[in-house]
Amino acid sequence: MSNDKGLQDAHVKIGTKQTIRMVELGLAEEVYVAEDADPRLTSKIIALCNQRNVKVTLVDTMHNLGKACGIEVGAAMAAIVSQ
Repeated sequence: MSNDKGLQDAHVKIGTKQTIRMVELGLAEEVYVAEDADPRLTSKIIALCNQRNVKVTLVDTMHNLGKACGIEVGAAMAAIVSQ
């Protein structure tokens, strides 16, 4: 990912439940999805984002997404939330 610092500085919600909730509430500006995450989860959030016109950015691994968000563990998805 090219903007690792950007995710750490932005208001980010990390994890499947929080990301889905932010998209459903219309608060997500952009969603990052790990390509190696469970397809049952990723297909749902990608479809929801397409429905709500939220930009989706794919990240190669859960480990890299977690690292970009400033956490020690992998993350399946994360949402940048409008303030």
